[in-house]
Amino acid sequence: MARPADTFAQDNLPPEELWPEFDFSHPAYRYPDRVNCVTRFLDRWIEKGQGERVAIVTPAGNWTYRYLYERVNQLSHVLVDDYGLIPGNRVLLRSANNPMMLAAYLAVIRAGGIAVGTMPLLRSSELAEILVKARISHALCDERLQEELENARPSAPELEQIGYFNDTAAAEVEERMAGKPIDFAPYDSASDDVCLIAFTSGTTGRPKGTMHFHRDLLAICDGFSRMILRPDPDDIFCGSPPLAFTFGLGGLALFPLDAGASVLLLERAPPGELVKAIARFSATICFTAPTAYRAMLSELGQYDISSLRRAVSAGEHLPSATFEAFHQATGIRLIDGLGSTEMLHVFVTAREEDIRPGATGRALTGYTVAVLAADGSELPAGEVGQLAVKGPTGCRYLADERQKTYVQDGWNLPGDAAHLDEDGYVWYDARTDDMIVSSGYNIGAPEVENALLKHPAVSECAVVGKPDSQRGSIIKAYVVTGASVVAGPDLVTVLQEHVKQVIAPYKYPRQIEFVDGLPKTGTGKIQRFRLRERAAAQGERE
Repeated sequence: MARPADTFAQDNLPPEELWPEFDFSHPAYRYPDRVNCVTRFLDRWIEKGQGERVAIVTPAGNWTYRYLYERVNQLSHVLVDDYGLIPGNRVLLRSANNPMMLAAYLAVIRAGGIAVGTMPLLRSSELAEILVKARISHALCDERLQEELENARPSAPELEQIGYFNDTAAAEVEERMAGKPIDFAPYDSASDDVCLIAFTSGTTGRPKGTMHFHRDLLAICDGFSRMILRPDPDDIFCGSPPLAFTFGLGGLALFPLDAGASVLLLERAPPGELVKAIARFSATICFTAPTAYRAMLSELGQYDISSLRRAVSAGEHLPSATFEAFHQATGIRLIDGLGSTEMLHVFVTAREEDIRPGATGRALTGYTVAVLAADGSELPAGEVGQLAVKGPTGCRYLADERQKTYVQDGWNLPGDAAHLDEDGYVWYDARTDDMIVSSGYNIGAPEVENALLKHPAVSECAVVGKPDSQRGSIIKAYVVTGASVVAGPDLVTVLQEHVKQVIAPYKYPRQIEFVDGLPKTGTGKIQRFRLRERAAAQGERE
């Protein structure tokens, strides 16, 4: 007898007239009407006799594909038999990057549920917002992160079941799993059933829930992974983004499993630890943010990372200064990727041999990009406007009025200002809210940041517009200096003159403030909206 279904996600998709146009014309993106995507990531390898290959590598030991397959099946049984999960229920997932977190994603989807990953650093108030917004009924949580979830629980009356795992003293979930069968028939999902609700990381304020289908999780593998990365079963993926961030879910879960390869999962992966881990485990493909690649440079001399053959940068614009420095130090040309949680993963990029330093890349095969004017018309090459994209994935917000802003006339509008060259390469200018108008000039914050990063005294920086009564806005830079650098008025002058020599002089930062660190999300993105708020408040006090 068919299990009853929870239709909440289906009922809260945007009206279809507000969906973007989808393009499945390329053969790579054609899927059967019914498919549970987990069968491609796990069952396929068992059926091919590849079960003894290593799927997950950790400092504590390895999981083979067969071991992962069996644990996922047992966890699926726990969800259905013990916790009463029915198809369509939303399950909050909460942990650092480790094997049980990955198994939880796969088990929820295999059982017909909808996975809702959350960043480990989220506090109870942030968790409560997600629990209520997505009407979460179940949660699988690392025991070490129990406190914030329990604090959020009174705000979420529909949260019926919480299972805690990774507790060496009383591993409740693992104990339940131990008594379950190692086989579990995957739920008979439609390819357009929602299986993932990914919340945006909050770089611009209140996060949004983005809804993705089984076919979407397959499409990012058939697109970016197979067309750009081209991994093979001997690859070992590694990186720093949390699995709750779609950049991390793709790079540290779906892509390696789709290729029959291995993934190195590290609960903590700051730049120094990541370099050390690449050397120790001979990792071959790395995913992290531009700021991390820059920070890794100072560690490279201590470790042999010659095993690394590809490195992907995403989450923020890749400054050409970072690309050039990493290439010079390692011989690796960083693969830049422009993506969004709404699109699930990368849609503008280039293979190493096609990279043009400074450009993000071209539309991934199967996607179309354009640059639009304010009236929605397409701009010619060279003119800056709003980047627009359509393809096999697209934005479907969970019950959110902002759907009308992100999707217009069939296009997804990720919020990026850019221009195209004659060959279709996308040249990123700024987030649309990072374009600064000063004395009538339009200035992209990333261009100023890249100029600052070319100076050896600058470790990190972020540039925003500060309200000014005479110029409308002035360029203000928040700068983190390198170790042993003396920050002060003399360095301000040096950096200002440096910028004037690198880019047009009118773009130099009229104010520079030295800070110990920049505000960031749990995914490593700089929260420029917080710096804009800070600059505005400083202006009011002056």
